[in-house]
Amino acid sequence: MTSLFVREIPRAEHLALLRRHPDASHLQIPEWGDVKPDWLPESVGWFEGRELVATALVLYRPLPGTRRYLAYLPEGPTIDWRDPRLERWLDPLVAHLKKIGAFAVRIGPPLVVRHWDAATVAAGIADPDVRHLNDLPPAGIDGYALDVAERLRRLGWRRCEEDDGSGFGLGQPRYGCEIPLAGRSADELRRGLAPHWEQSLRTAEEAGVRVTWGSAEDLPDFHRLYAATAAHDGFKARPLDYFRRMWQALNAEDDDRLRLYLAEYDGEVLSAALMINVGSRVWHSYAASGRRGRQLRPSSALLWRMLGDARAAGAATYDLRSVTPCLFEGRLLGRLRFKTGTGGRVVEHLGEWELPVGGQGRVLQRALGVYLGRR
Repeated sequence: MTSLFVREIPRAEHLALLRRHPDASHLQIPEWGDVKPDWLPESVGWFEGRELVATALVLYRPLPGTRRYLAYLPEGPTIDWRDPRLERWLDPLVAHLKKIGAFAVRIGPPLVVRHWDAATVAAGIADPDVRHLNDLPPAGIDGYALDVAERLRRLGWRRCEEDDGSGFGLGQPRYGCEIPLAGRSADELRRGLAPHWEQSLRTAEEAGVRVTWGSAEDLPDFHRLYAATAAHDGFKARPLDYFRRMWQALNAEDDDRLRLYLAEYDGEVLSAALMINVGSRVWHSYAASGRRGRQLRPSSALLWRMLGDARAAGAATYDLRSVTPCLFEGRLLGRLRFKTGTGGRVVEHLGEWELPVGGQGRVLQRALGVYLGRR
């Protein structure tokens, strides 16, 4: 078997391979590096002989006062995770990153370990004795993903633990919600809605809530709702300039990579969200709503329109992103109920893993953690 080696590749080569194999996360396309100003992006490729066989976006976070970096591959790399010799892929990656000056490498293998169907999750929410998704029987378990976890441990990688039990620690969330679209008609999607979701959608439709595409000029309206959502839910809002940069960066190569949807009533924007399109998957991002007009259920009308557009465009999966695995009362439980009410399944990803590089790797990891915690 030919050995692999990793080196930096031009952005054009990265994009060309993604077009032939469009299975990467939106966090692994080269444009995403332009969205993150505090990180230094690099496109890297795996070569078997002269053939480019895999790519990844690496984000480098510098440790102030040094020339050392945390190397982060969010929801990546997109390599052959079923290869029984994972070191064949990971060792040349680590060697390349070490030459750049990485003191630690953080990866997010794009693998689903377990999944639960919407009906099982709804039953768990209704049962006061069920506290966590792991208390429920999964609809499926991927033995390959579990095997990858064991192989990573043997190679010296360790799983990054979340800060609490919510599933929303540093990095990308471990639990998400996905709606399968492939082969389903609009009528089949509608029949898959939970009764409470169908009622909300009917309320919005009967009230005359209108959902439209927005443009870059509408980003301030979106940001107003997003900031209100952040204040209500207790998280720090990103500035408007972040979303302007995202719009410019993601739509630079493909002007339909990022869309803005707005739900309006009587000339007022009540709800908004971003849709990111990469390959056969669509990501629902930064959903936002204000306090006004909630009784009209604009968020249901908004998501239903986005689902329909994604299905009509040929998307196979609609990714609603993060959910909490905790099923007891809390502010995140309503979001879980809303997302699974679409008929979506809850998935548990393999999670993020880290490997210290060099003798000072763990010390510098702690130092960067302290620095980031003070910002």
